[in-house]
Amino acid sequence: MSMPYDWEKLKETRSSHAGSDDDLPRRRGRIHITARQRGVDATTLGSLALHLPHLLAGLTVVLGLSYVVGILIGLPWWIPSGCWVLSGVLVFHQPCERLLARWLFELRYPTPEEYRKLRCVWREVTARAGVDGSTYQLWVEDSDEINAMAAAGHIVGVTSHSLSSLTPAQLAGVLAHELGHHTKGHAWASLVTFWYALPGRLTWRLLRRLATRVDRLSTGMAAVVIGVLGAAVAAVATATYGLVFLPFAAPYLTAAVARRSELRADEHAAALGFAPQLMTVLREEHEREQSERAAATAAGLSFEKEGVIARLLASHPDVHTRLHHLQARSQNKR
Repeated sequence: MSMPYDWEKLKETRSSHAGSDDDLPRRRGRIHITARQRGVDATTLGSLALHLPHLLAGLTVVLGLSYVVGILIGLPWWIPSGCWVLSGVLVFHQPCERLLARWLFELRYPTPEEYRKLRCVWREVTARAGVDGSTYQLWVEDSDEINAMAAAGHIVGVTSHSLSSLTPAQLAGVLAHELGHHTKGHAWASLVTFWYALPGRLTWRLLRRLATRVDRLSTGMAAVVIGVLGAAVAAVATATYGLVFLPFAAPYLTAAVARRSELRADEHAAALGFAPQLMTVLREEHEREQSERAAATAAGLSFEKEGVIARLLASHPDVHTRLHHLQARSQNKR
């Protein structure tokens, strides 16, 4: 099942933006919007499963606070807990997403010139994917790097440097990668898990801060604090059947799944025909970083070589791995 795309509007946008520097290959013929706009791939399911202990810990904290608040003011415990559970739906509410984009991700609205370029390229990318591009919000991040982001349910951000330095075809490759994060469920899963795990993480930070001050307390007070914390940990461990301790081992698995999701997004861009452009962007950005590193080394600055632990905790695969997968994908399409 599909719906016809607004072809006349797309042609008008293309003709107004076309120029000698517009190297973006155009899709010809009738364009349709697919009925199924989004999905959930294996990396999204894996990420949700790995974050389950964080989510349970966050929910346990909220339930505990709700119970205490209920005792103090007579409010039923399920009201604040229910409000917290329902708050996760707000990440798909577009006015709330605009607040997230501006205050959490520090994005801004594009200028008229930036928006014209973004809109033209974005419509070409979404038309190839059969996705209604008007449901997404286009944002700009003031940055000197080549980068972009997909967040929440409808946020697509790109750096100002990417807009000014990339050709339309290269920008399309970058945006096709971010669209892949949305259509495969990576973007919303990342924000939802962050939000629901936030109470547990804040509590953990508070406990660590208290632990650093135990030696300043008297012997009796220190024994009371240790006893209360021990009882709380035992209660949480019992309530979650020990799953609360899994986060100590989860970061490496979570990072591995995140790297795989990046490769899946690259595959999405390649499936839309943007593998060569994305490979060019990756190569040029890698060469720029290498030249800056060499210049800094020549100036007497030293860089620590990335260790094994840092590589295992990296959320993005290295450039050579991404280029290898994109090259393999391009050869398989021939």
